[in-house]
Parts: sequence; C-alpha cells; structure tokens
Amino acid sequence: MGNSPLIGILDDEEHFRRALERLLQAHQYRSMAFATGAEFLAEAARRRFDCLLLDLAMPGMTGFDVLEALGTDPAAPPAIVITGVEDPSVFRHAKQLKAFECHGKPIRGEVLVEAIERALRR
Repeated sequence: MGNSPLIGILDDEEHFRRALERLLQAHQYRSMAFATGAEFLAEAARRRFDCLLLDLAMPGMTGFDVLEALGTDPAAPPAIVITGVEDPSVFRHAKQLKAFECHGKPIRGEVLVEAIERALRR
C-alpha cells in the first residue's frame, strides 16, 4: 500500500472525514484528512497528493478558496467536490475554478471510487 495513491480529504465534518477514510482504506488508497483548507494547503506544500476530496461549505476558508489557491499550481491534485449544496450554479463555479468533478452529499461509495479512478487516470 506504500505506493498506492495518496488522497486528501478536506471536510469540516469529522464523521464524514472518517467515513471517507474507511472507504478509501477499503479500496487500498492512502489518505490524509483535514478539517480546514489552511491545514490541507500547508501539507500540500510539503507532499504531493494524487487527488483531493473537497467540501465547499466550510467555516473560514471555503472549498472555493482552496480551489482558487490550487488553481495557480500546475502540480495541484485533481479536486473532486462533494457538497451538500446541490445547485447547478455552485457546481458551475467549482468547475470554473478547475474542480475535476462535482457530486452532491450523500454520495454512494462506488460512485466516489469511480470518480477517484477517473481523476487518477487524467
């Protein structure tokens, strides 16, 4: 599992982060979970993530802010947005900020794993 892809999880809801960590582990992915955008960006400056699972609605730095920060980095991981705000204009804005895919919460595990596999192949 040492060479398996490293997936970042960025969501302010601890139970959702834990559920995603369990899902990823079951599919042989390594993961690191973060509660804030600042924590993720600090770690992303030190290590390469292969993919990012990103919530949009978070206190402080939002998922949009994280997408903007990553947008300037050519080595930024593909970001899969997972949000409780299922609004076409929200999804459009995330895509303009270079989100790889956008999904609503709740998301079925197999749908998310397929999205991760697409992102890793990009």
